[in-house]
Amino acid sequence: MKFVTTTFAGLLLSAAVVTGAAAAECEITLRSSDTHPDGYPTVEGVKAMAAEVKEKTEGRICIEVFPSSQLGEEKDTIEQTQFGVIDMVRASFGSFNDIVPVTQTLSLPYLFTSPEHQHAVLDGPIGEEIAEDFAEKDLIALAYYDGGARNFYNSQKPIKTVEDLKGMKFRVMQNDVFVDMMSALGANATPMPYGEVYSSIQTGVIDGAENNFPSYDSSGHAEVAKYFTLDQHLMVPELVAVSKTTWEKLSPEDQEIMRTAAKNSATLQRKLWAEQEKASEEKVIAAGAEVIKEVDKTAFIEAMAPVYEKYVTTPEAQDLVKRIQETK
Repeated sequence: MKFVTTTFAGLLLSAAVVTGAAAAECEITLRSSDTHPDGYPTVEGVKAMAAEVKEKTEGRICIEVFPSSQLGEEKDTIEQTQFGVIDMVRASFGSFNDIVPVTQTLSLPYLFTSPEHQHAVLDGPIGEEIAEDFAEKDLIALAYYDGGARNFYNSQKPIKTVEDLKGMKFRVMQNDVFVDMMSALGANATPMPYGEVYSSIQTGVIDGAENNFPSYDSSGHAEVAKYFTLDQHLMVPELVAVSKTTWEKLSPEDQEIMRTAAKNSATLQRKLWAEQEKASEEKVIAAGAEVIKEVDKTAFIEAMAPVYEKYVTTPEAQDLVKRIQETK
């Protein structure tokens, strides 16, 4: 699937990844890993960062981007970045849950009410606090990217209220929070590999699944589950981090260049993601999908009380959730 939009084509061409002979000309070459394919918003975000860093250091520092899991899957590359084997990594907060506990709190359902709310939280004091937790694990947080919102879709009926979910079977990732979320909503969670979802919906093994618009589109799930409910139950942030070992080798001036370029790349990445979501939404609607936007979201949020009671157990986590909910 083509993820880069024509609006930014010129800009992204200038942000091309530094490889081969070009990288050899640099005094410092940093290797950055991403599991997504070339052209995906997260990859293009880091490539834009690389272009700015190279320009502002007059070619002294180059960032070589390795997409499509060339250096390994997210959890493996996070560990390699901690040890300085890889210089940088772009990964989902979900992959950091076992390393930086606060990321599990940030992955709770309905914690963020909108992408704008998430951005306001991560770009403010709370984002700075979270960065300190990463630093304790030898990872320097440079930028928070947008990973999109996950929504319910199914083959049976439009879902507008919590009651509509009662007794339905939904595929979820093998994750305790996801399973408990579905139970709290009165639905039945069915963990299974992503590749089995299409046929399972088609044959009635499950009624539906949950994901973002681009995945709903590219997977073909819209063909067998035409009812897409825009409830935005989960918005898991993405992170661009650099190894503390690598970071400490850079001068304060170069560190500042890296931070600024990373924040600028986040602005671009979020824009690209919003464009991709819109393009995918328009595509599935044109193909016959029904997008339900009139959702009683308050009732969905209130249903999460037992999930929060189970996973938000410390005073620190409770305070963090409260401050996130109060952020405007």
